Amino acid sequence: MATRAFGVPMTRREDPRLVSGNGRYLDDLGEGALAVAFVRSPHAHARIVDVDVTEALEVEGLVAIYTYEDLAEDPNPRVSEPLPLLIPHPALHAPRVNTPLASGIARHVGEAVVMVVATDRYLAEDACERIVVEYEVLPAVVGIPASIEAAHQVHDDVSDNVSAHLVQEVGDAPAAIAAAPHTLSLDLDIERSASMPMEGKGVYARWDADDRSLRVYTSTQASTSVRFALAAKLDLPVDRIDVIAPDVGGGFGVKIVHPWPEEVLIPWAAVKLNREVKWVEDRREHFISSTHERGQLQKVTVGFDDEGHVLGLDVEFWHDNGAYTPYGIIVPIVTSTQLLGPYKPGAYRVEFRSMYTNTVTVTPYRGAGRPQGVFAMERTMDAIASYLGLDRAVVRSRNFIQVEDMPYDHHLTFQDGRPLIYDSGDYPTSLEKIKALVGWDEFEAIRSAAQAEGRTVGIGLACYVEGTGPGPYEGAFVRVETTGKVVVATGLTTQGQGHETVFAQIAAEELGVPVDDVSVTTGDTRRFKYAVGTFASRAAVMSGNAVALTARKVRAKALRIAGEALEADPKDLEIVDGVVQIKGVPDGGIPLRTVAVLSNPLRYAFDEEAKRATQFAGTSDMSKPPIDEDDEPGLEATDYYSPIRSTFASGMHAAVVETDPETAEIKILRYCVVHDCGTLINPRIVEGQIHGGVAQGVGGALYERIVYDENGQPLNASYMDFLIPYASEVPTVETDHLETPSPLNPLGVKGAGEAGVIPSAALFASAISDAEGFFVTRMPISPSELWALREQQALALEGTK
Repeated sequence: MATRAFGVPMTRREDPRLVSGNGRYLDDLGEGALAVAFVRSPHAHARIVDVDVTEALEVEGLVAIYTYEDLAEDPNPRVSEPLPLLIPHPALHAPRVNTPLASGIARHVGEAVVMVVATDRYLAEDACERIVVEYEVLPAVVGIPASIEAAHQVHDDVSDNVSAHLVQEVGDAPAAIAAAPHTLSLDLDIERSASMPMEGKGVYARWDADDRSLRVYTSTQASTSVRFALAAKLDLPVDRIDVIAPDVGGGFGVKIVHPWPEEVLIPWAAVKLNREVKWVEDRREHFISSTHERGQLQKVTVGFDDEGHVLGLDVEFWHDNGAYTPYGIIVPIVTSTQLLGPYKPGAYRVEFRSMYTNTVTVTPYRGAGRPQGVFAMERTMDAIASYLGLDRAVVRSRNFIQVEDMPYDHHLTFQDGRPLIYDSGDYPTSLEKIKALVGWDEFEAIRSAAQAEGRTVGIGLACYVEGTGPGPYEGAFVRVETTGKVVVATGLTTQGQGHETVFAQIAAEELGVPVDDVSVTTGDTRRFKYAVGTFASRAAVMSGNAVALTARKVRAKALRIAGEALEADPKDLEIVDGVVQIKGVPDGGIPLRTVAVLSNPLRYAFDEEAKRATQFAGTSDMSKPPIDEDDEPGLEATDYYSPIRSTFASGMHAAVVETDPETAEIKILRYCVVHDCGTLINPRIVEGQIHGGVAQGVGGALYERIVYDENGQPLNASYMDFLIPYASEVPTVETDHLETPSPLNPLGVKGAGEAGVIPSAALFASAISDAEGFFVTRMPISPSELWALREQQALALEGTK
């Protein structure tokens, strides 16, 4: 029997290298390269009147200073043009994207105004400090209410500050709500936050003037996409550009944007100066010039019957997209469609407006609009339960889509432009599992015991469905070497998800070889040139299936060649531990390495093994050419996987919290997860993805927020003030799994990367509300805010006496 690989909880193969300090991150590269620093706008909204570089010219080691005017005067006009609008959408009626350096007006604190190149970063920073930029400060639009008021404009030609307006509806929700026995309205608020990968952005570029070729290393989630973007912006043939993502210290969505201004400017400077050029983002730059997420105001109106069945749901929300829209309106689209979760909403109407503000641009961050949608829906479920005096789990179960309803068509359009159709899932079973795991039905006894000790505890529940694996495609290359080792390459990048392990498991399972014989390369356009990127929990679905399909091609070829050598029907052969043999007959097989040799007819013998494939080895059928017309040399193949639509994973989280009666501190006593991502490739890695997501979810619900003042100045753009949970604040995560395989792909898999973070805000709002006895409508929540809510509640109760 061959050793199984698929579904086995193997340890991650990449970890020993990374934890021992042998990783190669962007800043480990380019020793001796010229260094770049930027002068960035200190104002949220300001006209650039003049740039005086006179004093900077005295800095020893200065190489060049560039402003927007230098870009505009470049022979290639594309360099100065606005960066691409990556995802156009018909509802995005007023898209605006920035130029690599600010063109006349800076629209948020941190927008790049001047680029300085010097012999090292310290000197570049010194030169930046000597550059004097004269600004005419303009009124800043900060926050959604100010954007809606539109007393001032972020862009002069967008009078209402609305970049996009979209309505989707199924049935007549207002009529259904009006006719319902009961109605409720909720005003909800999710504040702005941001992803904080350990490694910020960074770019290192090398130009070969003789060869006219460009090599760019960048800390990105989309190396092949950066390659095509650079070809367009720098007016170079795409086959003269290679883009490599080295080890990347976290992405979480912020590095899917491409090209960043720096990803254009650093290669452009490398070409212009014919020198190696490098820039690495510092932490403050990450706060003020990468991207943020989350900020939304929501209004939910729901109609329901006496048993809690939702009859009509009408949701209107306003999304803060910051100063520009390079990634389109994916985040609010995801919110508007994923909001429905595992429920049948009756009639549904959703309307959103995506609003410009003079703040850092908003693009997807792990969860990508789903946490906001889940917050709206799960708070609605809790409100219905409270209004009717029903168990919160009962209200959810009464609104679930059932197994027999699958596939379930919501009759909406998802973020991939395709129908929102759930492929599989068993939500009632997931609910029973999470209730059993957390002890839902026994909690009142726990509450009573805590109250007897003077402690206040509460329990919360949140459910979600996560669209994963959107297209359009991913591909893979698989080759069996003459040593028997297997090489796998995919253009999709990795930022710590365990792709080297998972893709090796898939290839090993399909080819019947040990996992240790498989090596995997990701994110290097020299190895694989066509890909989309790593986002939306799509790696396992997209590249995983591409690797499987490609390995099956290689396997079929190996069995055919071995069949000729063994004079056996390929249908009667199998591959076990790297040996092709007749099924059930382990003796007399042929090693896969030998098959690899035979797959490549040779004139010259490069080693002893290669002699088997030379013209006088006596292995050829003289009635046929050495290579058939429909064949090619080598035991290798390339294939692509392109899905008809997204898969839909799901899960349910439950938490028990304790709220301190004096300090209002919130302590997490238990955290439980039930997750369904279809067929599990590596349960251990899925567990790790869930644990990491929960850690970010805890941060997003209880600690992390980006705070601006009324002038658009960020007030907490450092780790001194932006609170991130320590390991001591991250709870032990108790997990259980459900596997409902997807019928949409050969492996039956769904994504898992964002699952842990999606329901956290809703979950903690539910648990804190349960503990405190009043309804939480705004997240994240801090002890001081919880204290203020207690005071408001006490005043309200006193006013009713």
